[in-house]
Amino acid sequence: MTTPLQVAVEAAQAAGRIQRERADCIGEIRYKGDINPVTEVDLLCEKEIIDRIQKAFPDHAVLAEESGETVGHADHLWVIDPLDGTINYAHGYPCYCVSIAYRHENETVVGVVYNPSLDELFVAEKGKGATMNGKPIAVSPLANLKESLLVTGFAYDIHTATHNNLDHFINFISACQAVRRAGSAALDLCYTAMGRFEGFWELKLNTWDYAAGVLILQEAGGRVTRFDGTPFQYGDREILTSNGLIHDAMIAVLEKGSSRGTLMK
Repeated sequence: MTTPLQVAVEAAQAAGRIQRERADCIGEIRYKGDINPVTEVDLLCEKEIIDRIQKAFPDHAVLAEESGETVGHADHLWVIDPLDGTINYAHGYPCYCVSIAYRHENETVVGVVYNPSLDELFVAEKGKGATMNGKPIAVSPLANLKESLLVTGFAYDIHTATHNNLDHFINFISACQAVRRAGSAALDLCYTAMGRFEGFWELKLNTWDYAAGVLILQEAGGRVTRFDGTPFQYGDREILTSNGLIHDAMIAVLEKGSSRGTLMK
């Protein structure tokens, strides 16, 4: 019997192969905004993933970054980012991935993120823990913010928006060991889940950016909230994640800034 986990893993790896094979032949690049590109590879990967899902589960709904939402059974929703880190990919910078989440009855129960550059496959099932290439992963045990390595990102409207995360970035730079800006929220979440980073915050993300990564992080023992520490909801456009041990300290830093994302009611 084919399971959502099997389909997610196989689809992610198939899309990753496309990314590797086309890395030196990206093809046409168009723009959804001034600095928000989409490549031929984004579209090829998305088609590959959706075709596999629809073949296995023809009645399931799909929400994908490039093609939007397809009609299907509302209790079965696949949330897909076929190429998270498109700018990196377009520039030949090897920090990008495939992200696939499966939600059943409004709860994410499967999360898969595949980094083809390093052949890292992150997998989580609700209540069953998280793995990287089949080995269990867990968040960092570091409890001191000053010694922590953090990661964040910036939205495509950074040139014009007031809520642009630059205030938080400046505040964290002086509060922790260092801050990275890698360019793939899905990988930022996975790397926090496996202890490479102690914490991650960002605003104005879409659900396909974090649906899989949030489950992977939670199953690895991490904590996920809004900037003010209140419970995170699927659909929120601000997210704070950590190993749990530095979470309150990160909230205190975020309170000094004003940039916020829109929240679900």
